[in-house]
Amino acid sequence: MIQVNDVTKSFKDHKVLDGVSFSAHPGRILALLGSNGAGKTTIIRIISTLLSMDSGSVSICGFDLKKEANQIRESISLTGQFATVDKELTGRENLLMITALRHVPNKKQVASDLLEKFNLTDAGDQLASSYSGGMRRRLDIAMSFIGDAPVVFLDEPTTGLDPQNRLAMWKMVKEISDSGRTVLLTTQYLEEAEFLADDIAILHQGKIISQGSAEALKKQFSTAAIEVNVLSPEDLTLLQEVLGGHSITINDKLLSAQITTNGSFEHTFSILHKLELANVNILDFSYQKAKLEDIFLSLIGEGGKQNDA
Repeated sequence: MIQVNDVTKSFKDHKVLDGVSFSAHPGRILALLGSNGAGKTTIIRIISTLLSMDSGSVSICGFDLKKEANQIRESISLTGQFATVDKELTGRENLLMITALRHVPNKKQVASDLLEKFNLTDAGDQLASSYSGGMRRRLDIAMSFIGDAPVVFLDEPTTGLDPQNRLAMWKMVKEISDSGRTVLLTTQYLEEAEFLADDIAILHQGKIISQGSAEALKKQFSTAAIEVNVLSPEDLTLLQEVLGGHSITINDKLLSAQITTNGSFEHTFSILHKLELANVNILDFSYQKAKLEDIFLSLIGEGGKQNDA
């Protein structure tokens, strides 16, 4: 449904996109994950026909971006990074306007249903200018869900939403995907990407540096950790001597150590067996699989943030 190949974009001397390539498949959610300024919004603006690219190719629903931009516009729905509702209209009128533009039947019922789903029923007949920032954001997102566009772009849709409305938004995105539509979601929230996405593409310094499902990315970077709590400082010292060749993080105050493993049972067992043979007094231990956050930070480096673009 979405095919992006070797797309580049520069603003004066600053190259924002440097050969970006990724794909999204029908009925699946692709999360484009990256720090501030990684180029997420720039690529969304390009593939939604709002910004020209310097080079590369884009295909949406089989339509070529350079030759068939109008057909692409008819095939997509877009929620930008900032709410774009008409403040001079009520929430309901905003929704009715979009239902009319998209030639949706049962306009009044569709508007009422969306006001209810996005917890805006009580404010539906108030001017959008009276809405809080979070309410305008929810209305903006509701407007993008109108119609049956096969491809939906959501650019950081839950920014500014409280936890309750963020969860409601996640449910709606899942419903869209379950209906067979393709969703491209940009986000800075790792838990959002992990919860929603069938596939994740990590954008850093203008390039896609990894793409796959959350589980596939975890297997690709198959690390895990054992956290061990010991009886005494002497046990902590002995542990370090016994496991001298391993990556270990020590917490002297808590008398604990976090030991990196390759994620396999054999490696984990061998570490614990070595500690047992050395008579290290272990009070308890826990096993933690690699998290998406660990993978993301290992790929981009903890100082990976850039200027906004």
